[in-house]
Amino acid sequence: MKKVSIISLHLGYGGIEKSVCALANMLASKYEVEIASVYNLYDKRLYYLDDKINIKYLTDIKPNRKEFNACIKNKRFFSAFVEGIKGVKGLHIRKKSVVNYIRKTDSDIIITTRDIFDKWLGNNAKKGVLKIGWEHNHFHGDESIAKNLINSCKKLDYLVVVSNNLKEYYKDKFNKTKVVSIPNTLEDIPKTSSKLTNKRLVSVGRLSKEKGYLDLLKVYTLIKKNNPDWILDIIGDGIEKESIEEYMLENNLTKNVTLHGFREKDYIDKILDESSIYLMTSYTESFGIVLLEAMSHSVPCVAFSSAEGANEIIENGKNGYLIDNRDFDEYVKKVEELINDIEKRKKMGKYAKESIKKYESKEIEKLWFNILR
Repeated sequence: MKKVSIISLHLGYGGIEKSVCALANMLASKYEVEIASVYNLYDKRLYYLDDKINIKYLTDIKPNRKEFNACIKNKRFFSAFVEGIKGVKGLHIRKKSVVNYIRKTDSDIIITTRDIFDKWLGNNAKKGVLKIGWEHNHFHGDESIAKNLINSCKKLDYLVVVSNNLKEYYKDKFNKTKVVSIPNTLEDIPKTSSKLTNKRLVSVGRLSKEKGYLDLLKVYTLIKKNNPDWILDIIGDGIEKESIEEYMLENNLTKNVTLHGFREKDYIDKILDESSIYLMTSYTESFGIVLLEAMSHSVPCVAFSSAEGANEIIENGKNGYLIDNRDFDEYVKKVEELINDIEKRKKMGKYAKESIKKYESKEIEKLWFNILR
């Protein structure tokens, strides 16, 4: 049996990490699978992994960006200097541990999940190893980011991207590396569906700037003017939590908006089953697995088209709405259309559940097995 290694930064909360676990579970039926994780951030794994999968933690250090930023924010400059030195040492240890793993592993196939790992894989893999870079992020018009990825992957056999949009962009940028589009997978489609009768809006994701949660609250404030009995649930955690809480206090939203923090799948499924419209306000989104999860519960979705991955999942007017130019007024208009027309919600929700079947594991694993064979 051939061995596959997936090199991940960590196995904590996040879309990449969730996708790593889903891919490992798919491959475990035909391959010996090992996940090499740089950091061990949590005592308990957040996403399910098959018992056959081996996990190898490459370091015992933890990233300290949060501590460094806190020192800068509070003007504790000596402490910031100390944290900066600690961070530089941590980056050195990270590189050394990943490079050593690539050089010494007996894996036949290595899949990397960050552009810096791609470069180390290309420069250090043993002869005969199948080298695959797996890119989850969209460069969002920043050519310097795209150029960096191209330079990192030029010695790899494959670059796997999560959307056809990215494939079309990158496919002619390499001499030898083959670019393939494989979307992320929805591991299971629940038997239950939302009845779409509750006055609940929902959003799930990491609380970071690119996810646009402050914009979500601004949009919700406009929605609430005409629909004060519709509440908003936000599930997730991250560095923007404090700013979001401050905005909620300043705009009297604490009774209407609930921050649930990070929650496990069963909890999220329960909330989605009780929700009627899913809201995404991301500035950029390479894929948007949360949209699939919402649609798997028959919940129609509304997103800004700037979230590139949403454009491949949402069929405008069929399973949700795409809003161009980050137009808040148009966003509110479309949400209120769904609020005021339950039959439209139900029609879109029914189509949403049908439209995502192509992302089931049994379909996505075929695309991966074609490469690995």
